[in-house]
Amino acid sequence: MSWGIVGPLRDLTGSQRHTFFASLAGWALDAFDFFLFVFAVRSIASDFHTSVHAVTQGIFWTLAMRPIGAVLFGYLAEKYGRRPILMVNVISYSLCELASGLAPDLTTLLVLRGVFGIAMGGEWGIGAALALETLPAKSRGFFSGLLQEGYVLGYLLAAIVFKFFFDRIGWRGMFFVGAAPALLVLYIRRTVDESPAWLAGATTKSARPARETLVQAVRYLPRLLFLVLLMACFNALSHGSQDLYPTFLQEQHGFDASTTGTIAIVYNLGALAGGIAFGSFSERIGRRRAIALAAALSLPAIPLWAYSTSVPMFALGGFVMQFMVQGAWGVVPAHLNELSPPSVRAILPGFAYQLGNLAMSKMAPVQASFAEAHGNDYAGVLSWTIGIAAVVLVVVTLLGHEAKAAELTVGRG
Repeated sequence: MSWGIVGPLRDLTGSQRHTFFASLAGWALDAFDFFLFVFAVRSIASDFHTSVHAVTQGIFWTLAMRPIGAVLFGYLAEKYGRRPILMVNVISYSLCELASGLAPDLTTLLVLRGVFGIAMGGEWGIGAALALETLPAKSRGFFSGLLQEGYVLGYLLAAIVFKFFFDRIGWRGMFFVGAAPALLVLYIRRTVDESPAWLAGATTKSARPARETLVQAVRYLPRLLFLVLLMACFNALSHGSQDLYPTFLQEQHGFDASTTGTIAIVYNLGALAGGIAFGSFSERIGRRRAIALAAALSLPAIPLWAYSTSVPMFALGGFVMQFMVQGAWGVVPAHLNELSPPSVRAILPGFAYQLGNLAMSKMAPVQASFAEAHGNDYAGVLSWTIGIAAVVLVVVTLLGHEAKAAELTVGRG
């Protein structure tokens, strides 16, 4: 079977294909709504007559509230099924994005970004469980990489909107565009089936009270704690390299929206390629080795990524850096789901992911504060962040377990 994109997709049934695309789109559009805010930080600060550091608190509140969404939507998905709760989730984050565009002041906007974080926190776990419980195990590494790159597709789409439309519609208009993902619900309702693994255990799931679900989660506390540590390292690497990079390009180098958007488009294409490449490669060398290799290879890219002096070189540096960062991330959906017990798979991976987000939720404000205190030296703080995060991620990953190709079923665990 070909390991290009077409081969594995061609091997899916029609139902599996619809499920995968719905899960991918749900995560991509969720990330799209998140990164619209990232691109708008500098403009929002200007409109509300405040500092970049103050506006980056919106990133903090989004990340900090995501664990609540992971538990809330994860529990509902265990009880009522992946498909209906995914639809509720998509509508929730779309409405939050629309409301953000109407915010009259910074305080209101920050509250709305926190509520958006609850919705964002629920999407990944549900979408990953729905997709990976439906797709064939033999191609799980490939689809894990492609599914995780929904995050990159969302970033890429946000970069395109920022580049071509920001000067015309402003940051509020971008948030109004961000309400469009609600239309995805129509596709899910019409074409997507429930997870066969969830249906096989539907009687157990519908009868299980919240207390028993939480008891099941606590039962695996040591595994949860390790996964939280792992995901904290992952989130330090990704958010540390992504969330303030557009601000870095604008503040430290004076690039306009079009130039910043162009560079972002290029490095997101690199991220997309890296996630698919390392996700597929993990089928050959294992999940842990693929993650460690990608993270280690991000280190030599730091000088080109942070200290270039021309637009083409920044684009190249960003391409290489995000190829490696998202290469490591491309293994995450398969790795986390394989390490998670069947009875809590809609909760545990997503909860661990979002607790890792919580641990690193102050990353952007801290980076911005440090940079502003040192003459807008974003390059220095970005470089140190990635250098430390990559090394720690390699160590933590290799200390963990390998569960490649584990059977993904649903049951009492």
